[in-house]
Amino acid sequence: MNLLQFTIDLAEKAGKIILETEKKHIKITKKAKYDLVTNADKASEKFIMEQIKKHYPNHEILSEEDFFKNKQIPNAEYVWIIDPLDGTTNFAHGLPIFSISIALVHTKKIKSSKNFEYMHGEIIVGVVHAPKMHETFYAAKNKGAYLNGKRIRTSAVKNLENALMVTGFPVGHKNVNVEHFTKMLPKCQALRRLGSAALDLCYIACGRFDSYWEFRLKAWDIAAGSLIAEEAGGIVTDTNGKTLDLFGQDILATNGFLHKEVVKIFSKL
Repeated sequence: MNLLQFTIDLAEKAGKIILETEKKHIKITKKAKYDLVTNADKASEKFIMEQIKKHYPNHEILSEEDFFKNKQIPNAEYVWIIDPLDGTTNFAHGLPIFSISIALVHTKKIKSSKNFEYMHGEIIVGVVHAPKMHETFYAAKNKGAYLNGKRIRTSAVKNLENALMVTGFPVGHKNVNVEHFTKMLPKCQALRRLGSAALDLCYIACGRFDSYWEFRLKAWDIAAGSLIAEEAGGIVTDTNGKTLDLFGQDILATNGFLHKEVVKIFSKL
């Protein structure tokens, strides 16, 4: 079975489940004070995990909702990293800016420390589906990035003053990004906050945004989107310009032209 097509089909079917759940009734609970989870998150996750286990029984899965129960990074040659509903707060309030994010990592090693485990490897497939907007972004390693079947590329904006930027504020730690936001706001054309990291990265990929950064993220927020942005010609690192660590909790993605300048600005903070 073609891994990319399987992942696209999986994300789009999960999107239908989310929309069906929305029509019936959204049940909202809290994982923390500001961190929501809905029955749509759980239904989407259940479907995605069941299908992966059915078709790829030797693969392991790292999922947002499941991780809160097990607190373990799976150890296998292939690991799926999934966010069954990225942008849950938007979804719960009726905003259409939410997505399903699914990535497949070919792992090289799992390292353990006193505090956490983390995974080194290569993302080989990434799919982000926005069901309300009927958009599916996808990429396979070294094969380019696509939106609904059409090749996409990052923007050609070369000056920060002409750049439309996007960022996010972490749940429960909103002050973490205030200084960076305040510093960047007067330097760019405009600055947005959408509420779905996966879509922020995809919008870098298709040229809707020119630069994106965020802190206190998790692997499932950025795995698929980071591959899509890179395959579209973007540069994706941490906010210091170093190699992106999916478990490093911060990310900077640009169209490539703006990367050095943004890193330079952040280095002074």
